Amino acid sequence: MVKESDNKPCLAIVVPCYNESPVLEQTTERLLAVLEGMSEAVSPGSRILYVDDGSHDATWDVIAQLHGRDRRIAGISLANNSGHQNALMAGLATAARFADLIVTIDADLQDDETVINDMVRLAQKGNDIVYGIRRSRASDTWFKRTTAQSFYRIMSCLGAKTVYNHADYRLMTLRAARTLLCYEERNLFLRGLIPLLGYRTAQVNYDRKERQAGESKYPLAKMLGFAFEGITSFSMSLVHMVLWLGILFLLIAMGISIWVATCLLLKKAITGWASLILSVWFCSGCILIGLGIVGEYVGKIYMEVKRRPRYNIKDERL
Repeated sequence: MVKESDNKPCLAIVVPCYNESPVLEQTTERLLAVLEGMSEAVSPGSRILYVDDGSHDATWDVIAQLHGRDRRIAGISLANNSGHQNALMAGLATAARFADLIVTIDADLQDDETVINDMVRLAQKGNDIVYGIRRSRASDTWFKRTTAQSFYRIMSCLGAKTVYNHADYRLMTLRAARTLLCYEERNLFLRGLIPLLGYRTAQVNYDRKERQAGESKYPLAKMLGFAFEGITSFSMSLVHMVLWLGILFLLIAMGISIWVATCLLLKKAITGWASLILSVWFCSGCILIGLGIVGEYVGKIYMEVKRRPRYNIKDERL
């Protein structure tokens, strides 16, 4: 596939999908409306690129049918469920073959697709990355809103660069996308990786909507795992915390030894077996937590050195 010969940039809207067959018709209708409304700004060769991330439902069948009806709809099917971040990378790599501008957006109909027009205008002004930023989290439950905001604060405290209230709704120029594809790490956390590219950025704000069909693909367990992935992939602060915790425990032990020696010199009976046992359990717990954190980093090294492919493409409709 080749880029259009006119001066208008070719736009690709990359949409990762996992068991999203109930929403694809609606998503396609809305995204095609966006492309038609931008006919003066982007090339006629612009298209929607769905990435089927090993879905177990009829997602790929629906994508193939949509492609048969309208060539502006393309799709690739991954051989198995590789995860949301890997699906995004697969979409970026495929879109980089024909597009000048690449927008990534989820298929759940919650991100406001109408601001894509604003993203393109900002890209044409020289911005290589345009972030979609939520104005508020009023549509979230109290628990999700609180945990999400806490996550961004923790990432900031640990020194990782993230954009507050930004998920994976963004525009990237071909230059930015190709640079990102040069990052070969397997433990992907794009929300922290993309700000490291260093290119000029801009932001557009939007209000997030309620999901219209299907169900969330990020239950609590996945959200916690995703958060931990981000923290351990972009910060060594947890390892440093373990080191300083060990030093603190050593100082406490020295203080206790001085207290015990003083009691022996004064011939005072040492009591408090319960407190001793509690201290042993507490220290053992801290040691195990520290070993777990170190083990997480060692595990990431293990995954990186194996150099396995991030994903395998089973089928495509381009």
